[in-house]
Amino acid sequence: MTGNATEIGIAFLGCGAVTRAHTRTLRAIDASVRLYYASRELTRAAEMNSRCRGAGAFGTYDGALEDSRVDAVLVATPPAFHLEWTLRGLAAGKHVIVEKPPFPRAADFAAVEAAARGAARQVLVAENYFYKPVLRTLRSLLRAGVIGEPRFLDIKALKTQRTQNWRDDAALARGGALYEGGIHWIDFLANVGLDVVSVHGFRPGPPGGLDREMLVVARYAQGAVGTLFFSWNTPSLLRGVRLSRIYGTEGSITFESNGLFALALGKRTALRFPGVRDLTGSQAMFRDFLGALREGRAPEFTLALARRDLELVEAAYRTADQHTSRPSLTSSQGS
Repeated sequence: MTGNATEIGIAFLGCGAVTRAHTRTLRAIDASVRLYYASRELTRAAEMNSRCRGAGAFGTYDGALEDSRVDAVLVATPPAFHLEWTLRGLAAGKHVIVEKPPFPRAADFAAVEAAARGAARQVLVAENYFYKPVLRTLRSLLRAGVIGEPRFLDIKALKTQRTQNWRDDAALARGGALYEGGIHWIDFLANVGLDVVSVHGFRPGPPGGLDREMLVVARYAQGAVGTLFFSWNTPSLLRGVRLSRIYGTEGSITFESNGLFALALGKRTALRFPGVRDLTGSQAMFRDFLGALREGRAPEFTLALARRDLELVEAAYRTADQHTSRPSLTSSQGS
């Protein structure tokens, strides 16, 4: 770190909506962090820096990497550029926080891990769902056996989301809705307190083009089966309020998918409001990340967990492709 060991300078590579959201979170939890803004257009970076009361602006990403005041870069570009700028950040001696989805392929983690070891720097993947308060609540209820042995998980992540940006460009997005947004919910499935052993994807609607919805079925080592309904094309109450459930041998847990509440009815009744001040988990995530950088320790959400999430997404796509390529029952039963 530059200067005082507790001081951290973070430069955002990219000045879009994600950068604005992360700026608000960092300002809320730690006003001492110096924030810099880099864009391919200096005027855009300067405008963002002025609006966010930043510490400086750069007209190129390289400019941020070359500045000694910058300890870490946050890669907030479209996914197609995540791997490149993660590796370039490490080569410049910076810690790297990379937005999800982190890299095009799970296999890319090997090169990133090797580069991080060589540079003696950290790479942290900004998967805030791992830190959602509702997940801590669900894990606690399952560990306590409130609903007996879990059997079925029914996770609803349905909403309408207009894009009309890089998310509609396969070359920039590098994948569809399950890759770009659904990876959050894959992480949710994998961190509810049960161990995922396999996933299968099913894509509704006509094949072709970037997906905007997917059904994912997960099997857990503990014997439970989970279903994730993920969509950018399905309306929901208030554009995002949805009810999900976990069914067990002695009861069930109903929870609002975003984490507004969780109601367990089983061996005992428990009504929880997991954390309305940090529903997305973003504040907990950045507290962990800042602590990891200051203390030289690994974050709670490790690269191994981030790689697991991407492997599960890849498995969902791979199996979805297999399902859509199979002949239908009617066509196979022709005269």
